[in-house]
Amino acid sequence: MNIISYIATQILGEPAILLGAIALVGLLVQKKDFSDIIGGTMKTIIGFMILGLGAGHIVGILSPIGGMLEASLGITGIVPNDEAIASVALLEYGASGALVMVTGFCVNVIVARLTKFKYIYVTGHHLLYIALLVTVMLELYTPLSGMALVLLGGLIVGIYCPLIIALVQPYMDKITNNAGIAYAHSTNIGCFIGAFLGKFVGDPEDSTEKIKLPKWAMFFRDTTLATGSTMVIVFIVVAFIAGGDIASNYTGTQDRIMWSIMQGLQFGAGITVLLAGVRMIIAEIVPAFKGISEKIVPDAKPGLDCPVVMPYAPNAWLLGFLISFPLGLVFTLLMAGPLAFKYVVIAGVVPHFFASGPAAVFGNVTGGKRGAILSAIISSVMISFTIALLIPLTGEVLISSGTSWGEMDYGILGLIVGYLSKAITGM
Repeated sequence: MNIISYIATQILGEPAILLGAIALVGLLVQKKDFSDIIGGTMKTIIGFMILGLGAGHIVGILSPIGGMLEASLGITGIVPNDEAIASVALLEYGASGALVMVTGFCVNVIVARLTKFKYIYVTGHHLLYIALLVTVMLELYTPLSGMALVLLGGLIVGIYCPLIIALVQPYMDKITNNAGIAYAHSTNIGCFIGAFLGKFVGDPEDSTEKIKLPKWAMFFRDTTLATGSTMVIVFIVVAFIAGGDIASNYTGTQDRIMWSIMQGLQFGAGITVLLAGVRMIIAEIVPAFKGISEKIVPDAKPGLDCPVVMPYAPNAWLLGFLISFPLGLVFTLLMAGPLAFKYVVIAGVVPHFFASGPAAVFGNVTGGKRGAILSAIISSVMISFTIALLIPLTGEVLISSGTSWGEMDYGILGLIVGYLSKAITGM
């Protein structure tokens, strides 16, 4: 039990090590030279660490926005954050959740080996969050425990993961020009809906990446400069909405405008680091994964984290966030006011950035600018309301923590597993 728990939390739960282990296996089965094996494995791990540094930096830069808006609007509710809810769930359900994760990963490999769904979910941290969510639902709404719960939970996770990847793979191949990678994130359902509907509202040739800019704005063609300068404006607006007293809790002795400028530029720096990590991972994991796809799971593709799609349509990603987050604030106010939700989901900058950004990329590939806009709107609705509906099912311990899972796929999966479990058992 302790060994399996260690493997789940310390190896499979560390996406950099998990990806490195997969690269190592792939290079070994190809009988590469020792130097190539070590180099490919290390570069894969370091590439993900670089991506993680960029993503962590972005999360840290964005976090004050939620606090400012929550304080200035006078709303207290549930703050969606995957890392926070995972830490709480691990304390309460960690032993079973770790076993469900390991079992789910093994089932995923078996499904990929025996069926046409040749996808392996290697986004380790999201695999852990999925396993914890399924474990919570089964613990609360079925009489199962011990190995029976672990086996059922592992089957659900192991079947869900390759299927959810397969759902978006035709669009992923279009986005990446058949780069040999798959999309494994907590937003696959939202991305699928956006991409599916995008073709009905727009033209992929009218891409967000072809937006014509005046000469004075040509610097927006650079992803770092475009995201950094846009986020400067976002921070300035939020800082002035919050007011001097509230903003000072985050800005310290620094002037609000100067603080906003620095936050926005730091955001751009984080994006640059993140994209460097993405490029490094793709350059190493795809050739290494070839060994696994040839020897262990023929034709398998690795399911990777959402930032892998950002380099293909950075304008769409940014547009998706800029549409989704303000809508999320509107939905927060509606939940707190006219809709009178018992649990109000505070619009989280991080979920809207990492969910509606990629959703817009998928919408763009089928419907151009209009597809990206529609995808962002759909994503914002789903992020807000699927999580609001999920929260009452998660039990008093998790509800009292003040946080929950953050993206739409968790909401949909949790609702399905939770309500099916209740219907079958009558609990």
